[in-house]
Amino acid sequence: MDTLSYKTITPNAQSVEHNWVVIDATDQVLGRLCAKVALILRGKNKPSYSPNIECGDNVIIINADKVRLTGKKWTDREYLSYTGYPGGQRVATPEIMMKKSLNKHLKPGYHPLFIKVVKGMLPKNRLGRAIIENMHVYNGPNHPHEAQNPVVIDINKIK
Repeated sequence: MDTLSYKTITPNAQSVEHNWVVIDATDQVLGRLCAKVALILRGKNKPSYSPNIECGDNVIIINADKVRLTGKKWTDREYLSYTGYPGGQRVATPEIMMKKSLNKHLKPGYHPLFIKVVKGMLPKNRLGRAIIENMHVYNGPNHPHEAQNPVVIDINKIK
Protein backbone atom coordinates (compact mmCIF):
# COMPACT_ATOMS: atom_id res chain seq x y z
CA MET A 1 0.00 0.00 0.00
CA ASP A 2 1.34 3.40 -1.00
CA THR A 3 1.20 5.64 2.06
CA LEU A 4 2.39 8.70 0.13
CA SER A 5 -0.95 8.95 -1.65
CA TYR A 6 -2.72 9.61 1.67
CA LYS A 7 -0.88 12.83 2.45
CA THR A 8 -3.00 15.93 2.86
CA ILE A 9 -1.57 18.88 0.98
CA THR A 10 -1.97 22.15 2.84
CA PRO A 11 -1.30 25.41 1.01
CA ASN A 12 1.39 27.80 2.09
CA ALA A 13 1.98 31.45 1.22
CA GLN A 14 4.24 30.59 -1.73
CA SER A 15 1.92 28.05 -3.37
CA VAL A 16 -1.26 30.17 -3.32
CA GLU A 17 -2.21 31.93 -6.55
CA HIS A 18 -3.94 35.31 -6.17
CA ASN A 19 -6.22 36.24 -9.06
CA TRP A 20 -7.73 39.65 -9.80
CA VAL A 21 -11.51 39.94 -9.91
CA VAL A 22 -13.75 42.86 -10.98
CA ILE A 23 -17.21 43.19 -9.42
CA ASP A 24 -19.82 45.69 -10.58
CA ALA A 25 -21.78 47.11 -7.62
CA THR A 26 -24.56 48.68 -9.68
CA ASP A 27 -27.93 48.13 -7.97
CA GLN A 28 -26.48 45.63 -5.49
CA VAL A 29 -27.49 45.68 -1.81
CA LEU A 30 -24.46 46.78 0.23
CA GLY A 31 -24.45 44.08 2.92
CA ARG A 32 -25.08 41.17 0.58
CA LEU A 33 -22.42 42.41 -1.83
CA CYS A 34 -19.85 42.88 0.93
CA ALA A 35 -20.55 39.41 2.36
CA LYS A 36 -19.69 37.87 -1.00
CA VAL A 37 -16.64 40.12 -1.36
CA ALA A 38 -15.42 39.03 2.09
CA LEU A 39 -15.84 35.39 1.03
CA ILE A 40 -13.69 36.00 -2.07
CA LEU A 41 -11.08 37.99 -0.10
CA ARG A 42 -10.70 35.15 2.42
CA GLY A 43 -10.50 32.54 -0.33
CA LYS A 44 -13.37 30.45 0.99
CA ASN A 45 -14.63 29.93 -2.57
CA LYS A 46 -11.45 28.03 -3.48
CA PRO A 47 -10.87 24.33 -2.85
CA SER A 48 -7.41 25.12 -1.43
CA TYR A 49 -8.78 27.30 1.41
CA SER A 50 -6.80 27.41 4.61
CA PRO A 51 -7.91 29.62 7.52
CA ASN A 52 -4.39 30.68 8.51
CA ILE A 53 -3.13 31.63 5.02
CA GLU A 54 -3.97 34.64 2.88
CA CYS A 55 -5.31 32.59 -0.02
CA GLY A 56 -8.03 34.86 -1.42
CA ASP A 57 -8.20 36.93 -4.57
CA ASN A 58 -7.71 40.65 -5.13
CA VAL A 59 -11.11 42.30 -5.59
CA ILE A 60 -11.81 45.47 -7.58
CA ILE A 61 -15.27 46.95 -7.01
CA ILE A 62 -16.46 49.44 -9.62
CA ASN A 63 -19.54 51.70 -9.60
CA ALA A 64 -19.54 51.80 -5.81
CA ASP A 65 -21.58 55.00 -5.87
CA LYS A 66 -24.53 53.06 -7.35
CA VAL A 67 -24.85 50.60 -4.45
CA ARG A 68 -28.23 50.33 -2.68
CA LEU A 69 -29.34 50.19 0.92
CA THR A 70 -32.85 49.03 1.76
CA GLY A 71 -35.27 51.04 3.85
CA LYS A 72 -34.07 54.22 5.53
CA LYS A 73 -30.60 52.84 6.27
CA TRP A 74 -28.83 55.67 4.39
CA THR A 75 -29.77 58.06 7.20
CA ASP A 76 -30.78 55.86 10.16
CA ARG A 77 -27.88 53.39 10.40
CA GLU A 78 -24.93 54.63 12.46
CA TYR A 79 -21.31 53.50 12.37
CA LEU A 80 -19.29 54.32 15.49
CA SER A 81 -15.59 55.08 15.65
CA TYR A 82 -13.45 56.15 18.55
CA THR A 83 -10.42 58.46 18.37
CA GLY A 84 -8.87 57.21 21.60
CA TYR A 85 -9.38 60.47 23.46
CA PRO A 86 -12.04 61.19 26.09
CA GLY A 87 -15.21 62.28 24.34
CA GLY A 88 -13.78 61.10 21.03
CA GLN A 89 -16.63 58.87 19.92
CA ARG A 90 -17.67 59.76 16.38
CA VAL A 91 -20.89 58.78 14.61
CA ALA A 92 -21.22 58.51 10.82
CA THR A 93 -24.12 57.41 8.65
CA PRO A 94 -23.66 55.60 5.32
CA GLU A 95 -24.70 58.81 3.58
CA ILE A 96 -21.83 60.73 5.23
CA MET A 97 -19.32 57.96 4.47
CA MET A 98 -20.42 57.90 0.82
CA LYS A 99 -19.79 61.66 0.60
CA LYS A 100 -16.34 61.14 2.14
CA SER A 101 -15.50 58.68 -0.65
CA LEU A 102 -15.86 61.50 -3.18
CA ASN A 103 -13.01 63.39 -1.49
CA LYS A 104 -10.16 63.69 -3.99
CA HIS A 105 -7.53 63.64 -1.22
CA LEU A 106 -8.29 60.03 -0.26
CA LYS A 107 -6.00 57.30 -1.51
CA PRO A 108 -7.31 55.88 -4.83
CA GLY A 109 -9.17 52.64 -4.21
CA TYR A 110 -10.07 53.56 -0.64
CA HIS A 111 -13.79 53.82 0.13
CA PRO A 112 -14.69 54.40 3.81
CA LEU A 113 -18.13 52.78 3.65
CA PHE A 114 -16.99 49.57 1.96
CA ILE A 115 -13.89 49.32 4.18
CA LYS A 116 -16.05 49.63 7.33
CA VAL A 117 -18.57 47.03 6.18
CA VAL A 118 -16.13 44.42 4.82
CA LYS A 119 -13.70 44.82 7.73
CA GLY A 120 -16.46 43.73 10.10
CA MET A 121 -16.79 40.48 8.13
CA LEU A 122 -13.09 39.58 8.26
CA PRO A 123 -11.07 38.12 11.14
CA LYS A 124 -9.99 40.63 13.76
CA ASN A 125 -6.26 39.87 13.65
CA ARG A 126 -3.19 40.61 11.51
CA LEU A 127 -4.48 38.30 8.78
CA GLY A 128 -7.70 40.32 8.51
CA ARG A 129 -5.72 43.56 8.33
CA ALA A 130 -3.63 42.11 5.49
CA ILE A 131 -6.66 40.77 3.62
CA ILE A 132 -8.52 44.12 3.57
CA GLU A 133 -5.61 45.61 1.59
CA ASN A 134 -6.58 43.36 -1.34
CA MET A 135 -9.86 45.21 -1.89
CA HIS A 136 -9.92 48.26 -4.19
CA VAL A 137 -13.15 50.26 -4.50
CA TYR A 138 -13.85 52.90 -7.16
CA ASN A 139 -16.93 55.12 -7.54
CA GLY A 140 -16.93 55.14 -11.34
CA PRO A 141 -16.65 52.42 -13.97
CA ASN A 142 -12.89 52.96 -14.47
CA HIS A 143 -10.02 51.48 -12.44
CA PRO A 144 -6.21 51.63 -12.84
CA HIS A 145 -5.63 47.85 -12.53
CA GLU A 146 -5.88 46.87 -16.20
CA ALA A 147 -2.28 45.58 -16.18
CA GLN A 148 -3.27 42.74 -13.81
CA ASN A 149 -5.79 41.38 -16.37
CA PRO A 150 -8.73 41.16 -13.95
CA VAL A 151 -11.60 38.79 -14.65
CA VAL A 152 -15.12 40.25 -14.54
CA ILE A 153 -17.44 38.04 -12.50
CA ASP A 154 -21.17 38.22 -11.85
CA ILE A 155 -21.62 38.55 -8.08
CA ASN A 156 -25.16 37.12 -8.30
CA LYS A 157 -23.75 33.70 -9.34
CA ILE A 158 -21.67 33.33 -6.14
CA LYS A 159 -23.39 31.58 -3.25
